[in-house]
Amino acid sequence: MSRTTPRRQIDFRDLAGLQALISGEYSPWSNELVVTQQLINDFAALSGDDYWIHTDPERAKAQSPFGTTIAHGALVQVLASRFQIPLDWEIVGFNNMVNYGSDKLRFPSPVPAGSPIHARCRVKAVQAVKAGTQVTLEIAIHVVGQERPSVLNEQVILYM
Repeated sequence: MSRTTPRRQIDFRDLAGLQALISGEYSPWSNELVVTQQLINDFAALSGDDYWIHTDPERAKAQSPFGTTIAHGALVQVLASRFQIPLDWEIVGFNNMVNYGSDKLRFPSPVPAGSPIHARCRVKAVQAVKAGTQVTLEIAIHVVGQERPSVLNEQVILYM
């Protein structure tokens, strides 16, 4: 999608318009981000999860089934905010939006240190709730070139 192509705007109160976005088809891929060992180490320091499979390249090379260190699943999931997923629509008219949580979060495959990752998403559900409108996006994060996702997150966003 070029920057000059206007995105379809859908008001957060337009349930029929938002429900029309529900699809089994994913969006195009986002930008790519390399998950470096330094990023993994920084996350380990912040989270306190310094398990060797993440932070000790020599031991991981010798003992890990992956032959290298791997990123924390939680790190890869958090990196979703760095992706710019090209969508041809945007939700408008709300005063606030909040990450309400996840209905389902899975880590099906590892992200080896040094791997580029990217993401795509699809609208999985839309419903009116007392506080506004909930939109559930299924975000799939993959190592570039891998068919199996590294993270599948059914993220619930509340628009008010």
